[in-house]
Amino acid sequence: MSAQISLFWTAVCAVWAIGGAQQSAGQPGDAVGWGQIAMPPVQAATRFSAISAGWQHNLALKRDGTVLAWGYSQDGDCAVPPGLSGVTGIAAGYHHSLALKSDGTVVGWGDNSAGQSVAPAGLTGVVAVAAAGGDFSLALKGDGTVVEWGDTNTVAPPVGLSGVIAVAASATMALKSDGTVVAWGPDNVGQATVPAGLTGVVAIAAGPTQSMALKRDGTVVAWGGNGVGESTVPAGLSNVVAISAGSLHSMVLKSDGTVVAWGNNPDGEGAAPAGLSGVVAISAGGDANLALKSDGTIVAWGGNGMGEGMPPGAVSDVTGVAAGTMHCLALKPDGTVLEWGGNPLEGMHGPPAGLTGVTAIAAGGNHSLALKTNGTVVAWGNDDYGQSDVPAGLSGVVAISAGGGYSLALKSDGSLVAWGDNSYGETAAPEGLSGVAAISAGFAHNLALKSNGRVVAWGDNSNGQAAVPFGLTGVIAVSAGGLHSLALKSDGTVVAWGAGSTNDPIDFEEGQSMVPAGLSNVVAIAAGWLHSLALKSDGTVVAWGAGEPNNPTDPFGFGQSAVPPGLGGVIAIAAGWWNSVVLFAPPSLAAPALLPNGSARLTLNGSAGMSYTIQASSDLLNWTPLASFVAANAAMAVVDPAATNFSRRFYRAAAP
Repeated sequence: MSAQISLFWTAVCAVWAIGGAQQSAGQPGDAVGWGQIAMPPVQAATRFSAISAGWQHNLALKRDGTVLAWGYSQDGDCAVPPGLSGVTGIAAGYHHSLALKSDGTVVGWGDNSAGQSVAPAGLTGVVAVAAAGGDFSLALKGDGTVVEWGDTNTVAPPVGLSGVIAVAASATMALKSDGTVVAWGPDNVGQATVPAGLTGVVAIAAGPTQSMALKRDGTVVAWGGNGVGESTVPAGLSNVVAISAGSLHSMVLKSDGTVVAWGNNPDGEGAAPAGLSGVVAISAGGDANLALKSDGTIVAWGGNGMGEGMPPGAVSDVTGVAAGTMHCLALKPDGTVLEWGGNPLEGMHGPPAGLTGVTAIAAGGNHSLALKTNGTVVAWGNDDYGQSDVPAGLSGVVAISAGGGYSLALKSDGSLVAWGDNSYGETAAPEGLSGVAAISAGFAHNLALKSNGRVVAWGDNSNGQAAVPFGLTGVIAVSAGGLHSLALKSDGTVVAWGAGSTNDPIDFEEGQSMVPAGLSNVVAIAAGWLHSLALKSDGTVVAWGAGEPNNPTDPFGFGQSAVPPGLGGVIAIAAGWWNSVVLFAPPSLAAPALLPNGSARLTLNGSAGMSYTIQASSDLLNWTPLASFVAANAAMAVVDPAATNFSRRFYRAAAP
């Protein structure tokens, strides 16, 4: 039997068909980030069963009992322990996280400065957990008692407390089976002073300044601080089924699946998105909110200073990534730009409204650049040094790069234009410089790659970062970091110079210039503030410098050099100040091969260590699992023994 093989793509996965015609092909990649800003890989079909918003990081419980974390991770907030499974509950605190397992034990991670992320030895029989906004944690046991750990000097639960059915932490509360509420701990604005006579309560929630109680009749009572209206329940609010207290804002879920929010609203956290419906759970964080919908998807809104205001998997279907000091950019196929991270006080408010037609992006200290198809440049963000003031009439630009407080543009004639801070001569290109093929701006020094494979550097040279090694030739790419420089040679090797030739954090020597021995087959490089990245031809990433695994004493280590295990299929890399971002191709299926026995052999191209399911269909409507597995290698083979029993056979790679 013969069959025509063609490729059909949906929005979320690759589908191969035996029989039929090719409809469309090709898709951009998804972004993954680690270090100070965590953005784990998320397959498009992943569905969730619970959510928890912390100060600037979020947790989501997947339906398979595993946990996803994203957002701020400087203290390991998002460093979910490898292999964690069987989870039934989650709680995100200020900088730590808790997971409740089906066996009644608790696992914690993140900041442990007060012991808040390590559950007491022998703790079992737990039915609920709460992570405080500060530095302590609560666990509710099946016998109705409460266990607290971390800094309990001022927040220890009342002696003899029992009959508890729910707990809440920040202001600290317990809901008893008789519908009354007990509160303890700091009471500076009345958050621990339960209103006299409060009964009939079925749920509680606590923020740093305000406390909330949901009554059996669907009404809400709030008390404590009210500086921005966080404790002012909207008049007539009823039919409430869930409550959540954020930093200075409050949120409720109504029985019709809609959400009401109030209080502080500088980033939109104090109001629900227009049209939001079908919600089954809510969680209010520091300055962002999460809503879980009935279909298992997550909606996020509010502040996005560390990516906490985006749902998991939001940065997908992108063609490029860039990382700055504390913000990141992604370029979409339609020429629009996504931004996450950054400090609004530094002018970081996202790309200009209506920005389209972008072909390249660059992220600097606290500003961003976009190159448009017409050769012009758009800049936004901090402008203290004029780094966001694009020179009038600038056109014919073919490449851009953003430095610490300045900007560079390469024109089609090989000349350079620079603007912004010139404290170290970083905007004063060497006289007569021409024939430039590529540029890279570091914190305060620049690299220019000439068409003849030689490198020119200028600007700050305090650590030798602008002193190009004598005789360096055959270079095909350059990257300027904080205090060091990288060059990629045509033979796939990497040369580094500047700070980081030793390991002495006091002098910013984090080994960032110590290229790993034997590193070869490199196709792209990226230099961060104190770390370096290299992309190999096999789609894997090598990192070195600050933030390497198993180095807890590193003062500048935020995990930026800790490449996620099994990460493969990477097609682009970016190194920021304290974080790393890569673009990887989603899982795809190679063309099925028909075997003599009538079966079909499929090859999944993905990432080792990730879970996949291959599904089969004869009509593109009804899909049945063919195989589910954790990929041992980037390429995995699967056989369909019944392929020729159908006139047409379709396959797709999907999340389990």
